Amino acid sequence: MSGRILGIDLGEKRVGLALSDPMGMIASPLGKIEFKGAQNLVAEIGKIVRQKEVSEVVIGLPIRTSGKKGGQAVQAERFAEMLEARLGIPVHLCDERLTTSAAERALLESDMSRGKRKLVRDQVAASLILQSFLELRRSRP
Repeated sequence: MSGRILGIDLGEKRVGLALSDPMGMIASPLGKIEFKGAQNLVAEIGKIVRQKEVSEVVIGLPIRTSGKKGGQAVQAERFAEMLEARLGIPVHLCDERLTTSAAERALLESDMSRGKRKLVRDQVAASLILQSFLELRRSRP
C-alpha cells in the first residue's frame, strides 16, 4: 500500500503523532493531541488523516517487558479496532517496548531542557514506533 502512514503513541494525557514521507521510508514528528476522550481523539485523528492524505495508521502496543499484555495494551487494541472501523483504513499495532525511554535518552543526548523534552517526548516516541514499523515492513520479503 502506498501513501503516508500516521504513527501514534497513545498516552493517558497526551497522544504523540508522527508522519511518514509519501514513500514510507522516514518517520518525522508531527505533533501531539491532548487526550480528552476516545471519541474526541478519533475525530482529531480523522482530520489529520484527511488533511495529510494518510493511507494507514500504526499505533504503539505497550507490551510489558515480560512479553505479556497489560491493561494499556488491551486499551490500545480496542482503540485500534475503533479507529479502523471509523476511518476505513488499515490500522496496525506495533510493539512499542522501550520507545518512550529511548525517546527520553535521545532528547537527553540532544541537551534539551527538561521542559522542552516534556513537550516533544510523545512525538519522538511516535516517530520511533513508526520508524520501527517502516523498517519491519521493508525487511519482509
